[in-house]
Amino acid sequence: MISQQQTQKQQLKILPQQIQLLNLYFLNTMELEQRIKNELDENPFLDTKAEEPQDELNEKPSKDKVKDFEDWDEHGFDDVPDYKTEYSNYFATEECPDRPMANYVDFKEEAKQQLRMLDLAEEDVTLCEYIIDILNNKGLMDRPLEEIADDYAFHTKSLVDVSTIKRGLSIVQTLDPTGLGACSIQECLLLQLKNMDATHHGVKNAIKLVEHHYQDLMHRQFEKIHHALNVNEEELKKILSLVGALNFHPVVENASGVEPKNTIIPDFVISRQGDKIAIDLYSGRSGNVFINQSLYDQLASQVSNKDKQANQYIKSKLQSAQWFVNAVKQREDTMMRIMRCIVQVQHEYFMDGDIHLLRPMVLRNISDLTGLDISTISRITSNKYADTHFGVIYLKDLFSEGIADKKGVVISNKVIQSVIEESISKEDRKHPYTDQQLVNILSSQGYNIARRTVAKYREQMQIPIAQIRAVWA
Repeated sequence: MISQQQTQKQQLKILPQQIQLLNLYFLNTMELEQRIKNELDENPFLDTKAEEPQDELNEKPSKDKVKDFEDWDEHGFDDVPDYKTEYSNYFATEECPDRPMANYVDFKEEAKQQLRMLDLAEEDVTLCEYIIDILNNKGLMDRPLEEIADDYAFHTKSLVDVSTIKRGLSIVQTLDPTGLGACSIQECLLLQLKNMDATHHGVKNAIKLVEHHYQDLMHRQFEKIHHALNVNEEELKKILSLVGALNFHPVVENASGVEPKNTIIPDFVISRQGDKIAIDLYSGRSGNVFINQSLYDQLASQVSNKDKQANQYIKSKLQSAQWFVNAVKQREDTMMRIMRCIVQVQHEYFMDGDIHLLRPMVLRNISDLTGLDISTISRITSNKYADTHFGVIYLKDLFSEGIADKKGVVISNKVIQSVIEESISKEDRKHPYTDQQLVNILSSQGYNIARRTVAKYREQMQIPIAQIRAVWA
């Protein structure tokens, strides 16, 4: 039987302009410059102010700039060798080598070269290169796959699910060095074992050990492992020796190599001025990008009203230019609004730069202060850095959960992690601290933390347990 039914429901829809604005929020300083350049090339009604060159003719020559006449012989034979000036771009310190050094090849670039040798679709190559770029310095994937899918979706302006990221990660994990792209030390060990001869009896048991009894191995429960694998004591020693010979990270630091320094362009400049904190954008662009109204008036007067296609083109380009100018201004206003609230919450930290003064802060706190959506806060703080008087900081590192100490004061878990990391860095490598000993060290400093909490923070920092660190030493 045919019938009609009238229903009423609420639906939340996001406009394409809002998606573009969120994409603009996510860009850092360098990416925004490239986006502005692309918009200038595509839209004739957009224009930008060029930087005014300094008037060198009006400057009075100083004594340092005045040089005696040099002929070609003096200039040609007294010049500084090229390699001395070139090396200053690659070394973080002021001390440069006196002789040429071997070229340094980054493991990420090597992985991309291997990727290009595979028969992959263009979208898979782009995805894998993105995954390779966000690996940490040890070659591990230390970010949640859901977060990567979300960021990659905004990066490509398309819908991306976690299964797509898993597919790209599985391709990356086939590249050298073995274990590249592993999400944990356990997975790194497992990838190395699976790359060996699987028919070997010892390798089979080692894979079974790492895959199904990893926690027992971490807690040195050898009796339990002995019964689970059903092997004798001699075979168990060989299995443990095989696992102990593996690398805990796919990328091992090369002391002979020279790593080029990474240059970070900050998005904010935060300076201390007495008892106050001054906040500025590193490069404000809203005042430099504007609409070329004279060109619009000129074209509008030349195009007749009958030419609908030309009129539609002019109107669409003008609307696009107006939206982009307003979006750049709105982006900078939102960035400053959010950064002021972050500095307000973390005022003591920005005054001294001591991580122990970092307060617990989550995205919801800044959202409540600014009245903005959590997704907007996340986009603005992702992929952004701030230049302060105590160094360059990553904004995402300012967000952390809270935990109460012995006095009942809620402190940031970043403080606990820093104390754990500092304690482990000072330990005896042959007799490293267990999690219970770390609990006692934290307790002596006034932090009443459970052992399982210490283990959780240690695992978040990709630090193995004491027994593994002893083997590693």
